[in-house]
Amino acid sequence: MNILKKLLFATLALGTLAFAGYAAAQQEGPEALVKRISQEVLDIAKQDQEIQAGNNQRILGLVEEKILPHVDFARMTALAAGRFWREATPEQQKDLTREFRSLLVYTYSGAISQVKDQKLEFKPLRASPADTEVEVRSQVVQSRGEPIQLNYRLAKTDSEWKIYDVNVLGAWLVETYKGNFAAEISKGGIDGLIKALSDRNAKLAASAAKGPKRSR
Repeated sequence: MNILKKLLFATLALGTLAFAGYAAAQQEGPEALVKRISQEVLDIAKQDQEIQAGNNQRILGLVEEKILPHVDFARMTALAAGRFWREATPEQQKDLTREFRSLLVYTYSGAISQVKDQKLEFKPLRASPADTEVEVRSQVVQSRGEPIQLNYRLAKTDSEWKIYDVNVLGAWLVETYKGNFAAEISKGGIDGLIKALSDRNAKLAASAAKGPKRSR
């Protein structure tokens, strides 16, 4: 399965946090939060005709407003950059995080309309109440094909739990990007990676601006 297809399913993972309120995040543990919100997101994605039709602006707005506050993009970017993160200047770190965040936003937004008849099943949480980092394990059940492994890594901050990595079919998202980041950095340094991400985001933005395709 290529990275784009993996990210289509990874959207379900990040989307599970889409409609979590700040107060609810404070009161609920990571497993309860993910379970409760998962069903809400699936139900809304299935019922919203604009999302099903691929209304890019509606989906982008949904991701920006509801999903992003519950994702630790700074940590995701630092992990994906690996040792190169420490070599980057504060300004480069800021720019890299911004571009990586935008890339994931466009990728997740394009994947939300893929939600059709999937269901999520969760496995028992292996964690103690004192843990500040946990892995919530689940699988996506489809009407056709084998279930798809879908796990999430979350860390507890001062006020809530935030997701910082996703595992689809045994591959962690951060590790997948880590290889891509290293390849770009070897060619053009940190600035080369930032430019590569920026160019990619510009193309995705142009595509999103065109809106959904209409059948004739």
